[in-house]
Amino acid sequence: MSEAPRTPDQQAFEENANRIRGHFSYFGRNANFQIDRMAPGEAWTRLPYQPVFVGYVDTGVLHGGIVTTLLDETCGIAVQLALEGLTPIATLDLRIDYQRPSTPGKELCAHAHCYSVTRSIAFVRATAYHEGEDAPVATATGCFMINANRSDKSTADVSAYKETVLLDAPEDETGTFANSPFSRCLGIRPVAPNTVMMPFSKRIIGNIYLPAIHGGLIGAFLETAAIYRMRQDMDVANLPRPIGLTINYLRSGRAVDSYASVSIVKHGRRIVAFEAKAWQDDPARPIASAYGHFMVRQSPQPEND
Repeated sequence: MSEAPRTPDQQAFEENANRIRGHFSYFGRNANFQIDRMAPGEAWTRLPYQPVFVGYVDTGVLHGGIVTTLLDETCGIAVQLALEGLTPIATLDLRIDYQRPSTPGKELCAHAHCYSVTRSIAFVRATAYHEGEDAPVATATGCFMINANRSDKSTADVSAYKETVLLDAPEDETGTFANSPFSRCLGIRPVAPNTVMMPFSKRIIGNIYLPAIHGGLIGAFLETAAIYRMRQDMDVANLPRPIGLTINYLRSGRAVDSYASVSIVKHGRRIVAFEAKAWQDDPARPIASAYGHFMVRQSPQPEND
């Protein structure tokens, strides 16, 4: 029996899907992000487990920042699958709600659905999970700008990004992030009171044509800065666990060093609310800001004699 002929819409979608399949971000290629399935406005991806993506070596749980990065990437693919042909897009905002810690050793899957598109904005929601979406590790909602930049791909020099780079976590037994492989992978380190830096390196690039830092990694940077601030200034008995993070992207993260600082908005016995901003050349011109909550447990107070 012969196959039913494809409709023009089906053929156009398949052509677009084939183009998108080979257009992961540069970090996505380095991290071995994989597309499992595509449909109009929808994408299913997965990230094989790697120790370098761990937040804390004593738990083996993935860093919240790599979860954010997978969700951001999958959302972008879903938006592309809702448009006609490859279109320049950029994340405007992304809200991540962490439902439960990831399971050590298991690959992480994601499903994103672009459910509404206007002339300028695409709206998308996504879930990260292990076995099924009914037991999410994290959920996300976001907005993307359509035709965000008009860089000429034909003239962009992308020769430096033709080969992938190894994602590793250099050993640093006495450093601030000695127990956080993913933070060390990104090179994050404190440079002043309440200021941390993420040095530029090829591995953090998302868009190779600008080039620009991956939006998910900017989120990872802000989350790590918040963890650093809490552990430096507060007497907590356990590692801060992210509950939710809302990131606003204000301008592209260029291929230069980035800095971040954090303000504690409210410190309760179990919940800490914070605000963070990231900048490059000028603190008055942030590239992104974030607001979020962490769960903490206060250290027990010594009893009076």
